[in-house]
Formats: sequence, C-alpha cells, structure tokens
Amino acid sequence: MTSPLDSIRIVLVATSHAGNIGAAARAMLTMGVTRLLLVDPLRFPHADAVARASGANAVLDRAQVVGTLDEAIAGCALALGLSARPREFAGRVLPIRAAAETAIAHADRGDVALVFGTEMSGLSNDQLARCGVVATIPTNPAYGSLNLAAAVQVACYELRVALTGDRVWQAPRFAPATTDEIAALDAHAERTLVDLRFLNPRLPRRLMPRLRRLFARAGLEKEEVNILRGILARIDETMRR
Repeated sequence: MTSPLDSIRIVLVATSHAGNIGAAARAMLTMGVTRLLLVDPLRFPHADAVARASGANAVLDRAQVVGTLDEAIAGCALALGLSARPREFAGRVLPIRAAAETAIAHADRGDVALVFGTEMSGLSNDQLARCGVVATIPTNPAYGSLNLAAAVQVACYELRVALTGDRVWQAPRFAPATTDEIAALDAHAERTLVDLRFLNPRLPRRLMPRLRRLFARAGLEKEEVNILRGILARIDETMRR
C-alpha cells in the first residue's frame, strides 16, 4: 500500500558535510520519508554519512546523486524551496506547517520536492526561483540558524502531521473504580483519619469533602483504590499495635 509520503523527495543541494546527509537520512526515516536526492554533494558516499544515519541505511542506499537542481525536481508536481532569509523576489511564501499541508495535497498528482540549500548560505535566488513555493520555518528572529538536518527533521515531522495528524501512542487503560468502591475508600479514609486524630468528627470542617473531590478528580482505577486502602489498612494495624 502506497502512502503520499512515498511521493515526497527531499532534495539537498551542494551539501558540504557528509555527516549532515546521514543525519538528514535519519530525520527522514523517523517520519516515514525515504526518497533522498543529492545535488552535487561534496562527499558522498562517505563513512560520516553512514555513522550519522544511525541505522537509516535504507535511505542512504536509495539516495540518488544528480548534477543539477533541475534534474532533482524534474517531473515533480510541485517543488518547495526552504529558506530562512527573506527574498525580495520570492513568490508564494508559506510557513512550514502550511507548506507541508500543501505538499501532501499535491502528492496525489505526482512527486513533490522539498529543496534544501547549502549549510552556509542556503539556496541561491536562482535556485529558489525554480521552486513554486517558498517554505520557511518560524524561528527566533534573533537567531534563526538551523542545522540542515534539523530543518529536514522539522519539515518531515510537519509532513507526517499533515498526513496522519498528531496521534501518539497511548498508555494502557485499566478498569476504573466503581462508585461503591470510591465510597468505601472515602469511609475507610474517614475512619483512619479520626483514629489518627487528624480529623475531629465534632469539627470536621471541609476535610472529607475536599478528599472526596480529590478522589473524584483523580479518576481512580480499581487497583489504585486497592493500593490506597492497603495503605490505610496498614496504618490501622500499626495504630492498633
């Protein structure tokens, strides 16, 4: 079964450090993006790329090396160029979240390229002009410098969220305590607190209503009630001794 992410190309232009290629591959694979195109990299293949990929070798092994950006984006339905710097003649500029949504929306029409420039200067004006959309990652205005692989990670994360939402794993759910079990805990707690002389039954004030409110707000599970009652029982036993 194919996914829109299969239509995404991550294009790195003239990358200087092989380690950044490996780190980008790792960032891609964690989000389910696997197609990497390298435009005239300084060093690739390279041991540093393999080391920084941290096991994402499948992305590196499939990576295509081409000579020009035009080759990298040939046949694409859309190309989005990443740029942190404002450009005077930039066309449509989108924040990365909206850009990712646009990319996923175009993925059923053909391949979509996300293009990243060099580590030092990013994409040139001419390279950016070859992209139909300029995407930018909102950053601290006083320090907006993102590592290349970090920028790839943010973009791939937003692609995944655009496709699948922000669902995450859930902790297992256990049986909730019944109202009778909560009432029995309330009564047990009240008896123990009276025996401890922490609660004066003649002047109860609002201690028990607040405890009941606390128990209700906690949404206690059966096992948690058993634990609390076990603690109270041990206190009772110690008091008797």
